[in-house]
Amino acid sequence: MDYPTGDIFIGEIIGTAILVLFGVGVVAAVTLHHSKARASGWVVISFGWGFGVMAGAYTAGPLSGGHINPAVTLGIALQGGDWDKVPVYVAGQLIGAILGAVLAYLAYLAQYRANAESENPQPTLGGFATIPEIRSPLINLVTEVIATMALVLPILAFGLTEGLGVSGTQTLIVALLVVGIGLSLGGPTGYAINPARDLGPRIVHQLLPIPNKGTSDWAYSWVPVVGPLLGAAIAAGVFKAAF
Repeated sequence: MDYPTGDIFIGEIIGTAILVLFGVGVVAAVTLHHSKARASGWVVISFGWGFGVMAGAYTAGPLSGGHINPAVTLGIALQGGDWDKVPVYVAGQLIGAILGAVLAYLAYLAQYRANAESENPQPTLGGFATIPEIRSPLINLVTEVIATMALVLPILAFGLTEGLGVSGTQTLIVALLVVGIGLSLGGPTGYAINPARDLGPRIVHQLLPIPNKGTSDWAYSWVPVVGPLLGAAIAAGVFKAAF
């Protein structure tokens, strides 16, 4: 479907902001002191991100198709050959990711302050951007490539079943797919699988006066950007070859 440029921009801002609000919010809920969800674990985080995808994509869908992820936009462009509106999609996604991270920070502002004042303050970057459990950039890159292939290839294949898109079921299935990727492949790196989802909140972490925030780790920041883009490109190539 050919969406108007203005609708794409607004839709992707709103949808990605909702995605990141849910995602950054659930990590804050699980990791920060004085949160009712504290220490509820990785399963809760994975479902929080999945529900964020569902809410964001359904909201953006009528305006832009609900990509809310530059890797998805790249995969669709490589598969279909339409590049005209890719910059609009990506710009909206990055702005939306920044906005969503700011909103999540404001929602948990008291918890961030209490965290900094506690006897055992938790690092804050992990609430915004991804941090690998074992830091090995090449291996971390491969993990992100594989995880993003597992996202983008099914999304392209879902598009072949017309009924999924017409009924709206496709968006729900993609949300569950994100949960599955988090549970299966998210352990090593925190599964960015979305350059805007990582870069936007990392920028927010750098700029906001978050108490005791520590480093924003820009030395690692290329991995959750390049990895998902490579994964999307490979997924599009496999799709064109196989389907």
